[in-house]
Amino acid sequence: MASSLGNSPLLPSPLAVGRSLVHAARDGTLGRAIGTSVLRLSFGYGVSLVAGVALGVGLARSLAAKQAFGPLVLGLSSVPSICWLPLAILWFGLSETAIQVVVILGAMLPIAVATEGAVRQVNPLVVRAARTMGARGPRLLFSVVVPAAFPGIVSGAKLGWTFALRSLMAGELLFVSGGLGQLLETGRDIGDTTLVLAVIVSIVALGRASEWLLFARLDREIARRWGTEAA
Repeated sequence: MASSLGNSPLLPSPLAVGRSLVHAARDGTLGRAIGTSVLRLSFGYGVSLVAGVALGVGLARSLAAKQAFGPLVLGLSSVPSICWLPLAILWFGLSETAIQVVVILGAMLPIAVATEGAVRQVNPLVVRAARTMGARGPRLLFSVVVPAAFPGIVSGAKLGWTFALRSLMAGELLFVSGGLGQLLETGRDIGDTTLVLAVIVSIVALGRASEWLLFARLDREIARRWGTEAA
C-alpha cells in the first residue's frame, strides 16, 4: 500500500518486485547467482562446521586449551564477519579464497562457542556412569559426551549456518564475484530497486529453504530421541 501511494521507484510495489524476480529467473541471472552462492556456502559452511565442532569440543575437554584459547575464541566470535574481509584480501587478494576465509571465520567461531557450551553442560553423572562401565578416551568422547551434547551442537550448527550466509553476502558484495551478493550490488549500481528487493526475497527464500532441508527433519528426530517433544 505504501509503495502504491508513494508511486516512487525507490519504493516499488510487490507486483513490480515479482516481475523483476520472474525476469531474472527467466534470463538465467538469478539461477546462476543462486548456484554460485550455494556452492560457496556449502563448502565454507562444511569447513566451518567440522572445524568449529572440533575446536569447541577441544576447548570443553581440555583445561589447558580453554585457558590458552578460550578468551580469544570468545572475543573473536563477536567480531562482525565483514571485518575479516580486508584481512582476507590482504592475504589472498580479490579471490575466491578471500570470500571463503570470510565465510569460514564468520561461521566457525560461533559454532565453536556453542559446541563448547553444549559439551560443558553434559550431566557429569552421565560421564561418571560411563567411566564406571569402562569408557575412556575417544570411546567416552564419541560414544557418550558428543551424543549427550548433540542437541546443543545442532543449535550451534543452525546458528553457524545463519552466520555463514551473512558472511557470504558481505563477501560477495564487495567485489565482482558472481553470486547473490554481487547481484545485489549490480542492482544498486544501476539504480534498480526492484532488482535489489527481488534478490533480498531470494536470499530470504534460500535461507528458509536451506533451514527446512537441513535442520527441520533433524530437529524433529532430536525432539523424538532426546525426549524434548512437547507433551
